[in-house]
Amino acid sequence: MSPKTMPAIVNYGIDPLSVEQREVPVPGIGAEDVLLQTQAVSVCGSDLHQWRGGISWTVNYPCILGHEFAGVIVEKGSKVKGYDEGDRVISETAAVIDTASPYTRRGLYNLDPNRLGFGYGVNGAMTRYVCVPERCLHSVPEGLDFITASLTEPCCVAYNAVCNYANIKPGDHVLVLGPGPIGLLCTIMAKLCGAGHLVVAGLPADTARLDLARRIGADAALDGGVEEHVRELGDGRGVDVVIDAAGVSATLELALKVVRAAGRISKVGWGPQPLNISLDPLVQKAVTLQGSFSHNWPIWEKVISMLGSGQLDVKPLISRVAALDEWQDCFEKQYAGEYTKVVFQPNG
Repeated sequence: MSPKTMPAIVNYGIDPLSVEQREVPVPGIGAEDVLLQTQAVSVCGSDLHQWRGGISWTVNYPCILGHEFAGVIVEKGSKVKGYDEGDRVISETAAVIDTASPYTRRGLYNLDPNRLGFGYGVNGAMTRYVCVPERCLHSVPEGLDFITASLTEPCCVAYNAVCNYANIKPGDHVLVLGPGPIGLLCTIMAKLCGAGHLVVAGLPADTARLDLARRIGADAALDGGVEEHVRELGDGRGVDVVIDAAGVSATLELALKVVRAAGRISKVGWGPQPLNISLDPLVQKAVTLQGSFSHNWPIWEKVISMLGSGQLDVKPLISRVAALDEWQDCFEKQYAGEYTKVVFQPNG
């Protein structure tokens, strides 16, 4: 039997640092929901942005953080048919969608403007129990541990940006801008796609993450001199593909400079500030600039299969596994770049 209350990491307001651990009620479930006991929940950059303030999306305060999670079903609603209590599962992030939306009917519910996600629209999983609609669930393959499984969601973000939208061909020269968790996962995906010369670029403060980029497959990891490096590649006319996982104006400007004519830029990094740059190079070079947001069911199935088989190895990115009450130290160190990914185990 579940307890009546539980500890949770709650974002309670829009002001910076408006996050604290609170005791909250264990959620009830509807007929088409399950109650999931959270076994692992990883920290996303969006969790940190909500903690630090200055976000560009709407949050339904107060809201429990956490949308990258896996666990065990401990209770199921009367209309749940595909899963049973005791099943090991991972949850997608689209907690609320409009089933009548033309986007949803096309399988693009991730683009439904009425979509609400865990951790900002509805309560997330940085707690012991979370209510999850059955349609969000995927089974965890035998042999795949919960800690690794909790990184499925950011892997899906990277898969969509790299494998679907960037359309990398074997031998393509690829530049990844931003060595944060998503940028590093994009690096892994680009390598799996057959990237030729694979470059990851960041800032001087990104030394540890750039070192990690080299270990997971980057041929070069730079904290400057990107344009000069690209001029030495192949015919010197630029990289075939840029993955912008940083999101700031300066990285898109750099992407437009170093991508070759008829090349591709896949932008997955968020950045609410104005561009303040000319887009004329986009026109002059006939470059494809593609946004990438979230993911859908087929992507989840592919990524889970890749994690289960070992084809996709995310363990090098996991810096710390911690108890929920260590959240503040973990948030601070991941925000500072000391950690790449932190995973909490709310139930021990």
